[in-house]
Amino acid sequence: MKQLTIALAKGRLMDETIELFKNKGIPIDYDEKSRRLIFESSDKTFRFLIVRAQDVATYVEGNGADLGVAGIDVLIENKKDVFELMDLGIGKCSVVVAGKSPNYPDTPTQLKVATKFVNITDEFFAKKGMAIEIIKLYGSIELAGVIGLADCIVDIVSTGQTLKENGLHIIEKIIDSSAFLISNRVSYYTKNKEITNLLELLK
Repeated sequence: MKQLTIALAKGRLMDETIELFKNKGIPIDYDEKSRRLIFESSDKTFRFLIVRAQDVATYVEGNGADLGVAGIDVLIENKKDVFELMDLGIGKCSVVVAGKSPNYPDTPTQLKVATKFVNITDEFFAKKGMAIEIIKLYGSIELAGVIGLADCIVDIVSTGQTLKENGLHIIEKIIDSSAFLISNRVSYYTKNKEITNLLELLK
């Protein structure tokens, strides 16, 4: 059997992925206190890479990993050339437009929108025929809406608690998201037996 290399997004999604894999009988022994970025399953069948969520699909597309686990929001945003094999039903969240009011503010020319989802935001507002100026941020997107750096924000929410605590309201939902198992296009054929076996385990 060939070893499969799987890129995992560090953080909550990685925890959910490891729990899912363990529940499906995949022997993962991961030490959360370890700073190692690569670890293997105890039977050596799988090798795992710990990367940033935004980089999972890049590793898979570039042949750094055979498979990866990434949110559909990240896949839509980054438009990587990979196969989307299965919705794993974990990492559920939504990409939403939010602001101080539950309605879009009245602006004479264009809306200032703060987000890290530049492509999703651009396409969404283009379809609505609304002129926007995108302010690209890498974290604490809510803050831009709170202090008025932007008229509204586009960000991911799971429970919506962070928005509420910062006095923000959901104006509109753009997409629902969950984590998908994705595959490198070449690996899908050269390691098809191993990938098929994993898909059967995860069903």
